[in-house]
Amino acid sequence: MEHRVLGRTGLRVSILGLGGFHLLEIPADEAVRLVDLYLDSGGNYLETAASYGDGESELKLGRVVRRRRDECILATKTGARDKEGCLKSLDNSLKNLHTDHVDLLFAHSVATDDDVSRILGPGGMVEGFLQAKREGKARFLAISVHGQPGTMIRALKEYPFDAAMSTLNYFDRCNFPELERDLIPLCIEKNTGLIAMKPLADGFLWRNVGLAMRYVWSLPGVAMIVAGANSREMLEEDISLAGAFAPMTGDEVSALLKDAEELGDYVCRQCDECPVCPRVPVKDIFRLEGYYDRQMRDGKPRTPPEFALRDRLRFWFQNREMARAGYARLGIDASKACDGCDGGCGPCRYGLDVPFKLRYAHYKLAGDVEAF
Repeated sequence: MEHRVLGRTGLRVSILGLGGFHLLEIPADEAVRLVDLYLDSGGNYLETAASYGDGESELKLGRVVRRRRDECILATKTGARDKEGCLKSLDNSLKNLHTDHVDLLFAHSVATDDDVSRILGPGGMVEGFLQAKREGKARFLAISVHGQPGTMIRALKEYPFDAAMSTLNYFDRCNFPELERDLIPLCIEKNTGLIAMKPLADGFLWRNVGLAMRYVWSLPGVAMIVAGANSREMLEEDISLAGAFAPMTGDEVSALLKDAEELGDYVCRQCDECPVCPRVPVKDIFRLEGYYDRQMRDGKPRTPPEFALRDRLRFWFQNREMARAGYARLGIDASKACDGCDGGCGPCRYGLDVPFKLRYAHYKLAGDVEAF
């Protein structure tokens, strides 16, 4: 399995990391067998969080860590935003994991500007990490964010985090274009180790696991993907994909973004070839729709299982109010943008029905039921 350097940490990590969340779904003995299989197969990065099952995931990983601590790079996360809470959380995590230190300690799921201010401010989580580092309990500081990366970008500009963990996949690059446009270059510039999570877009890309994983491994600056597993078959598939990885060419990426079934003829790719419309900022409206519900609801009938999956994932990142506020600031009614237009702006290269999508985006972002 290929190994890459995790930014300024200097740690050499396997391109496949093993996440601990899905260990909650299986008995402890089976979890131990999976973790041992992962380490035996050349993987070396184990990651969990204090909040995963209120320590259950850490306890399960700890049964392996106490035997094989020297063979793994170990990470856990704390949801505490203050110094005292961070130190208390870390001490409990170390006890659960049967170790005296972790290699990475994450500020977990940083979602708002207030989170960033509290973490970085006086008496914040960062001060707790720095004390833990002096005491030999944690080596490097990391930060994780889900979905829209604005808060992480701010945090990385204001403090030299050693590593950052973010959603990265070929579906959500269309919903949160800042991930690849802004976050990745920032991490490269600052030599911040970049860890990818959610390569399957929370399971939405389950039909194309190999393509999804290969796409993320091919992104510049990405040191590894952290993926969970709740069965031997799932873990063996991930290990096999990691072992066979070869970077995607530019042509292959273009073909994927054009033909991926999950994108189809509805999801805006946020490309740079959108025909300019003198009436409305089409690209901005569709970006806000991506924030709103990841463009999951597309007006097409679905089977009950597919509808249920989309309905569960569309508001996964809880950006609805932010998206609606952004749309309100535009001060336009996208549902009427194409009224009386002769279509001179030209067709979308991906086959999107732009007038239909503008009406549907307005329906979502303005809550205007009568408009659609």
